[in-house]
Amino acid sequence: MKYEGMVIRPPSEARSLLLQISVGCSHNKCTFCPTYKGEKFRIKTFEEIEEDIIEASGYGHIEKIFLCDGDALILPMRKLVPILESINTHIKGVQRIGLYANAKSILRKTPEELAQLRNLGVKIAYLGLETGNDEILQKIQKGADSLQTIEAGRKIKAAGIELSVTVLLGIGGKARSMEHAQDTARVLTEIDPDYVGALTVMVVPGTALYEEQVSGGFELPGKFGFLEELGIMVANSDFTDCFFTSNHASNYLPIRARMPQEKDETVRLIQHVIESSNKKVLRPEYLRGL
Repeated sequence: MKYEGMVIRPPSEARSLLLQISVGCSHNKCTFCPTYKGEKFRIKTFEEIEEDIIEASGYGHIEKIFLCDGDALILPMRKLVPILESINTHIKGVQRIGLYANAKSILRKTPEELAQLRNLGVKIAYLGLETGNDEILQKIQKGADSLQTIEAGRKIKAAGIELSVTVLLGIGGKARSMEHAQDTARVLTEIDPDYVGALTVMVVPGTALYEEQVSGGFELPGKFGFLEELGIMVANSDFTDCFFTSNHASNYLPIRARMPQEKDETVRLIQHVIESSNKKVLRPEYLRGL
């Protein structure tokens, strides 16, 4: 397999074959993200991709494939469909193909095109919401507002593709912490995703957010401030059937909960940790990471 640059994948794709069909991110403007800085986005040629597919066909049993990089769904259908058809031709037994998406790439696809992708094996899409607050979305240069993201999330689900949404604790800073949490809960309720992953923002040198922090324009909420946001998001989000996690390495308090069944229990746990102010139950800094 041939990989270029930094290749990333969601934690739930740890056991998946990583097939790189593009390099970098088509948007690459988010102020908090260091991943693809200085890397020019490009789509690999079909010949490059099929060579990797044929190589992977000799690896043995493969159940899951994840299409890299930052926004594989941005590929036009004339390029994406032949890749999926080649996977189905050469690799037998694949049960799920996943990819990253953003609001723009989803909204560019028609319902019929998304349904076609579903029929070709795309079973899950990962969408970075980050926040439901429109002012913060504009400030972090996410490239879509909350209404567009709601529309995109619903569109993916209507096509029969499972949806995993990522939110970022602390991305509104201390000043907009409560607005961020409340608006994010509202948007999550409107989308009603199958999975939610709450990560905690880590300010990385070299990003625009880092420069803002250094200049004094951005201040993180603090350890228990992050947990207050998490508690508000969980308490005010209503899901039909969602697996909610905050077990990413960036988080201080790992949580795995089925919603709505474990919602009240989860809210009580978060409140108890906040009220106790016991830092010993939180993940230590040396174990946190991106």
